[in-house]
Amino acid sequence: MKINFKKIMPLRPDKADKNFFGRVLIAAGSRGMTGAAYLACKAAYRSGAGIVYCALPESEAFIVSCLIPEAVIIALPSSRGFIKPRAYKIVSEKIKKFKIDVLALGPGLGEGGREFAVNLLNSVKIPCVIDADALNALAQNKEYLPKLKNRPCILTPHEGEMKRLIGDFSERIKAAYKLSNITSGAALLKGANSVVCEGKKVYVSSFASSALSKGGSGDVLTGITAAIWAQIGKQKKDFRKTAFQSAALSVEIHALAGKIAAEKIGERSLLASDIADFIGEAFKRIK
Repeated sequence: MKINFKKIMPLRPDKADKNFFGRVLIAAGSRGMTGAAYLACKAAYRSGAGIVYCALPESEAFIVSCLIPEAVIIALPSSRGFIKPRAYKIVSEKIKKFKIDVLALGPGLGEGGREFAVNLLNSVKIPCVIDADALNALAQNKEYLPKLKNRPCILTPHEGEMKRLIGDFSERIKAAYKLSNITSGAALLKGANSVVCEGKKVYVSSFASSALSKGGSGDVLTGITAAIWAQIGKQKKDFRKTAFQSAALSVEIHALAGKIAAEKIGERSLLASDIADFIGEAFKRIK
Protein backbone atom coordinates (compact mmCIF):
# COMPACT_ATOMS: atom_id res chain seq x y z
CA MET A 1 0.00 0.00 0.00
CA LYS A 2 1.04 3.60 -0.59
CA ILE A 3 1.51 5.82 2.44
CA ASN A 4 1.49 9.62 2.52
CA PHE A 5 4.32 10.07 4.99
CA LYS A 6 3.84 13.83 5.20
CA LYS A 7 0.40 13.29 6.70
CA ILE A 8 1.56 10.94 9.45
CA MET A 9 4.65 12.89 10.53
CA PRO A 10 4.67 13.58 14.29
CA LEU A 11 3.72 17.13 15.21
CA ARG A 12 6.37 19.57 16.54
CA PRO A 13 4.49 22.41 18.29
CA ASP A 14 6.87 25.21 19.26
CA LYS A 15 5.44 25.55 22.76
CA ALA A 16 5.40 21.83 23.63
CA ASP A 17 7.76 20.49 26.29
CA LYS A 18 9.85 17.31 26.10
CA ASN A 19 7.07 15.15 27.55
CA PHE A 20 4.90 15.89 24.52
CA PHE A 21 7.48 14.25 22.28
CA GLY A 22 7.55 10.95 24.11
CA ARG A 23 9.59 9.10 26.70
CA VAL A 24 11.59 6.17 25.37
CA LEU A 25 13.46 3.56 27.40
CA ILE A 26 16.04 1.50 25.54
CA ALA A 27 17.21 -1.69 27.28
CA ALA A 28 20.33 -2.70 25.42
CA GLY A 29 24.04 -3.43 25.45
CA SER A 30 26.52 -5.85 26.96
CA ARG A 31 30.29 -6.09 27.19
CA GLY A 32 31.68 -5.55 23.72
CA MET A 33 28.28 -4.38 22.43
CA THR A 34 27.87 -1.00 24.10
CA GLY A 35 27.82 0.54 20.63
CA ALA A 36 24.37 -0.96 20.04
CA ALA A 37 22.96 0.91 23.03
CA TYR A 38 24.68 4.12 21.96
CA LEU A 39 23.44 3.94 18.36
CA ALA A 40 19.85 3.21 19.39
CA CYS A 41 19.83 6.09 21.89
CA LYS A 42 21.40 8.52 19.44
CA ALA A 43 18.92 7.57 16.72
CA ALA A 44 15.99 7.96 19.11
CA TYR A 45 17.04 11.48 20.02
CA ARG A 46 17.76 12.36 16.38
CA SER A 47 14.24 11.13 15.54
CA GLY A 48 12.58 13.57 17.91
CA ALA A 49 12.07 11.73 21.20
CA GLY A 50 11.69 14.14 24.11
CA ILE A 51 13.75 12.08 26.53
CA VAL A 52 15.63 8.81 26.17
CA TYR A 53 16.54 6.48 29.02
CA CYS A 54 19.15 3.77 28.54
CA ALA A 55 19.07 0.67 30.76
CA LEU A 56 22.26 -1.36 30.43
CA PRO A 57 24.79 -3.36 32.49
CA GLU A 58 26.33 -1.28 35.27
CA SER A 59 29.76 -2.49 34.18
CA GLU A 60 29.28 -0.79 30.80
CA ALA A 61 27.26 2.26 31.82
CA PHE A 62 30.16 4.70 31.96
CA ILE A 63 31.04 4.04 28.32
CA VAL A 64 27.58 4.91 27.04
CA SER A 65 27.20 7.92 29.35
CA CYS A 66 30.38 9.34 27.80
CA LEU A 67 29.25 8.61 24.24
CA ILE A 68 25.80 10.16 24.64
CA PRO A 69 25.50 12.41 27.71
CA GLU A 70 21.95 13.37 26.74
CA ALA A 71 20.67 9.89 27.65
CA VAL A 72 19.49 9.17 31.19
CA ILE A 73 21.49 6.14 32.27
CA ILE A 74 19.92 3.32 34.30
CA ALA A 75 22.78 1.09 35.46
CA LEU A 76 21.59 -2.48 36.04
CA PRO A 77 23.11 -5.36 38.02
CA SER A 78 25.38 -7.33 35.72
CA SER A 79 27.47 -10.46 35.56
CA ARG A 80 30.33 -10.91 33.08
CA GLY A 81 29.09 -7.85 31.22
CA PHE A 82 25.49 -9.06 30.76
CA ILE A 83 22.35 -7.74 32.46
CA LYS A 84 21.30 -10.11 35.25
CA PRO A 85 17.90 -11.81 34.75
CA ARG A 86 16.48 -10.33 37.98
CA ALA A 87 17.22 -6.78 36.79
CA TYR A 88 13.87 -6.77 34.98
CA LYS A 89 12.28 -5.72 38.30
CA ILE A 90 14.33 -2.53 38.33
CA VAL A 91 13.44 -1.68 34.74
CA SER A 92 9.76 -2.42 35.38
CA GLU A 93 9.80 0.02 38.30
CA LYS A 94 11.59 2.68 36.25
CA ILE A 95 9.04 2.32 33.46
CA LYS A 96 6.28 3.17 35.93
CA LYS A 97 8.25 5.91 37.71
CA PHE A 98 9.31 7.73 34.55
CA LYS A 99 6.02 7.13 32.71
CA ILE A 100 7.73 5.55 29.72
CA ASP A 101 5.72 5.61 26.49
CA VAL A 102 7.71 3.05 24.46
CA LEU A 103 10.23 0.38 25.46
CA ALA A 104 12.88 -0.67 22.94
CA LEU A 105 14.39 -4.01 23.89
CA GLY A 106 17.20 -6.09 22.45
CA PRO A 107 20.09 -4.30 20.72
CA GLY A 108 23.39 -5.75 21.88
CA LEU A 109 21.96 -7.58 24.91
CA GLY A 110 23.94 -10.67 23.98
CA GLU A 111 23.09 -14.28 24.72
CA GLY A 112 23.63 -13.64 28.42
CA GLY A 113 20.90 -10.99 28.42
CA ARG A 114 18.15 -13.08 26.87
CA GLU A 115 16.62 -14.30 30.14
CA PHE A 116 16.39 -10.69 31.27
CA ALA A 117 14.57 -9.85 28.02
CA VAL A 118 11.94 -12.57 28.47
CA ASN A 119 11.44 -11.62 32.12
CA LEU A 120 10.92 -7.98 31.20
CA LEU A 121 8.46 -8.75 28.41
CA ASN A 122 6.48 -10.84 30.89
CA SER A 123 6.39 -8.09 33.49
CA VAL A 124 5.43 -4.99 31.48
CA LYS A 125 2.60 -4.36 29.04
CA ILE A 126 3.64 -1.03 27.50
CA PRO A 127 4.26 -0.59 23.76
CA CYS A 128 7.48 -2.35 22.84
CA VAL A 129 9.89 -2.40 19.90
CA ILE A 130 11.50 -5.85 19.99
CA ASP A 131 14.80 -6.40 18.23
CA ALA A 132 18.01 -8.45 18.10
CA ASP A 133 18.64 -10.61 21.19
CA ALA A 134 15.14 -10.00 22.51
CA LEU A 135 13.89 -11.66 19.31
CA ASN A 136 16.39 -14.49 19.77
CA ALA A 137 15.12 -14.92 23.32
CA LEU A 138 11.57 -15.25 21.99
CA ALA A 139 12.77 -17.73 19.35
CA GLN A 140 14.08 -19.89 22.20
CA ASN A 141 10.78 -19.51 24.06
CA LYS A 142 8.20 -19.54 21.27
CA GLU A 143 5.34 -20.08 23.71
CA TYR A 144 5.72 -16.41 24.65
CA LEU A 145 5.08 -15.10 21.13
CA PRO A 146 1.24 -15.27 21.33
CA LYS A 147 1.44 -13.58 24.74
CA LEU A 148 2.62 -10.42 22.99
CA LYS A 149 -0.99 -9.90 21.93
CA ASN A 150 -1.68 -8.24 25.28
CA ARG A 151 0.34 -5.14 24.36
CA PRO A 152 1.10 -3.12 21.21
CA CYS A 153 4.40 -4.22 19.70
CA ILE A 154 6.64 -3.80 16.68
CA LEU A 155 9.01 -6.69 15.96
CA THR A 156 12.03 -5.91 13.77
CA PRO A 157 13.77 -9.14 12.68
CA HIS A 158 16.23 -9.58 9.85
CA GLU A 159 15.82 -12.75 7.78
CA GLY A 160 17.93 -14.91 10.09
CA GLU A 161 15.96 -13.86 13.15
CA MET A 162 12.69 -14.34 11.29
CA LYS A 163 13.64 -17.93 10.43
CA ARG A 164 14.38 -18.61 14.08
CA LEU A 165 10.99 -17.18 15.03
CA ILE A 166 8.70 -18.84 12.45
CA GLY A 167 10.85 -21.39 10.60
CA ASP A 168 12.04 -21.39 7.01
CA PHE A 169 10.19 -19.21 4.52
CA SER A 170 10.43 -18.36 0.84
CA GLU A 171 8.30 -15.21 0.58
CA ARG A 172 9.14 -12.20 2.72
CA ILE A 173 5.65 -10.69 2.76
CA LYS A 174 4.05 -13.98 3.84
CA ALA A 175 6.66 -14.36 6.57
CA ALA A 176 5.93 -10.89 7.92
CA TYR A 177 2.19 -11.59 7.80
CA LYS A 178 2.69 -14.80 9.75
CA LEU A 179 4.67 -13.13 12.53
CA SER A 180 2.15 -10.30 12.70
CA ASN A 181 -0.73 -12.76 13.01
CA ILE A 182 0.99 -14.68 15.80
CA THR A 183 1.67 -11.56 17.86
CA SER A 184 -1.11 -9.19 16.70
CA GLY A 185 1.65 -6.62 16.33
CA ALA A 186 3.44 -4.99 13.44
CA ALA A 187 6.18 -7.09 11.86
CA LEU A 188 9.06 -5.21 10.23
CA LEU A 189 11.20 -7.60 8.20
CA LYS A 190 14.49 -5.82 7.56
CA GLY A 191 16.63 -6.11 4.45
CA ALA A 192 16.60 -4.85 0.88
CA ASN A 193 13.03 -3.59 0.32
CA SER A 194 12.05 -3.92 3.98
CA VAL A 195 8.51 -5.20 4.59
CA VAL A 196 6.05 -3.98 7.23
CA CYS A 197 2.88 -6.00 7.88
CA GLU A 198 0.04 -5.72 10.34
CA GLY A 199 -3.31 -7.42 9.89
CA LYS A 200 -4.20 -6.94 6.23
CA LYS A 201 -1.90 -3.95 5.77
CA VAL A 202 1.46 -4.26 4.05
CA TYR A 203 4.11 -1.73 3.10
CA VAL A 204 7.16 -2.63 1.02
CA SER A 205 10.00 -0.14 0.91
CA SER A 206 11.32 0.76 -2.53
CA PHE A 207 14.81 1.22 -1.08
CA ALA A 208 17.65 -1.27 -1.43
CA SER A 209 21.27 -0.27 -0.92
CA SER A 210 24.50 -1.78 0.34
CA ALA A 211 24.91 1.43 2.37
CA LEU A 212 22.62 -0.03 5.04
CA SER A 213 24.43 -3.36 5.11
CA LYS A 214 26.67 -2.43 8.02
CA GLY A 215 26.84 -3.53 11.64
CA GLY A 216 24.76 -1.22 13.82
CA SER A 217 22.32 -0.21 11.08
CA GLY A 218 19.56 -2.23 12.75
CA ASP A 219 20.27 -0.60 16.11
CA VAL A 220 19.76 2.78 14.48
CA LEU A 221 16.43 1.58 13.05
CA THR A 222 15.32 0.42 16.49
CA GLY A 223 15.98 3.86 17.95
CA ILE A 224 14.18 5.58 15.08
CA THR A 225 11.17 3.28 15.43
CA ALA A 226 10.86 3.70 19.19
CA ALA A 227 11.06 7.50 18.95
CA ILE A 228 8.64 7.90 16.05
CA TRP A 229 6.12 5.55 17.65
CA ALA A 230 6.42 7.32 21.01
CA GLN A 231 5.52 10.60 19.32
CA ILE A 232 2.76 9.43 16.99
CA GLY A 233 1.20 7.05 19.51
CA LYS A 234 1.17 9.66 22.25
CA GLN A 235 -0.17 12.40 20.00
CA LYS A 236 -2.88 10.14 18.57
CA LYS A 237 -3.51 8.62 22.02
CA ASP A 238 -3.48 5.12 20.52
CA PHE A 239 -0.32 3.04 20.32
CA ARG A 240 -1.93 -0.07 18.87
CA LYS A 241 -3.49 1.67 15.88
CA THR A 242 -0.33 3.68 15.16
CA ALA A 243 2.17 0.79 15.22
CA PHE A 244 1.98 0.04 11.48
CA GLN A 245 2.31 3.62 10.27
CA SER A 246 5.09 4.31 12.78
CA ALA A 247 7.04 1.27 11.59
CA ALA A 248 6.58 2.23 7.93
CA LEU A 249 7.66 5.83 8.52
CA SER A 250 10.69 4.57 10.46
CA VAL A 251 11.74 2.39 7.52
CA GLU A 252 11.44 5.40 5.22
CA ILE A 253 13.45 7.70 7.51
CA HIS A 254 16.14 5.05 8.02
CA ALA A 255 16.42 4.47 4.26
CA LEU A 256 16.50 8.17 3.43
CA ALA A 257 19.13 8.86 6.09
CA GLY A 258 21.24 6.07 4.63
CA LYS A 259 20.77 7.40 1.12
CA ILE A 260 21.77 10.93 2.11
CA ALA A 261 24.76 9.68 4.08
CA ALA A 262 25.88 7.57 1.11
CA GLU A 263 25.65 10.60 -1.18
CA LYS A 264 28.03 12.45 1.14
CA ILE A 265 30.37 9.63 2.19
CA GLY A 266 29.88 6.78 -0.26
CA GLU A 267 28.14 3.43 0.25
CA ARG A 268 31.39 1.59 0.87
CA SER A 269 32.64 3.86 3.66
CA LEU A 270 29.38 4.67 5.45
CA LEU A 271 29.06 3.79 9.15
CA ALA A 272 25.89 3.14 11.13
CA SER A 273 26.61 6.30 13.12
CA ASP A 274 26.57 8.22 9.83
CA ILE A 275 23.01 7.03 9.25
CA ALA A 276 22.05 8.44 12.66
CA ASP A 277 23.79 11.72 11.86
CA PHE A 278 21.66 12.25 8.75
CA ILE A 279 18.26 11.43 10.30
CA GLY A 280 17.49 15.14 10.56
CA GLU A 281 18.10 15.62 6.84
CA ALA A 282 15.82 12.68 6.11
CA PHE A 283 12.96 14.31 8.03
CA LYS A 284 13.52 17.52 6.06
CA ARG A 285 13.17 15.67 2.75
CA ILE A 286 9.84 14.17 3.75
CA LYS A 287 8.54 17.56 4.82
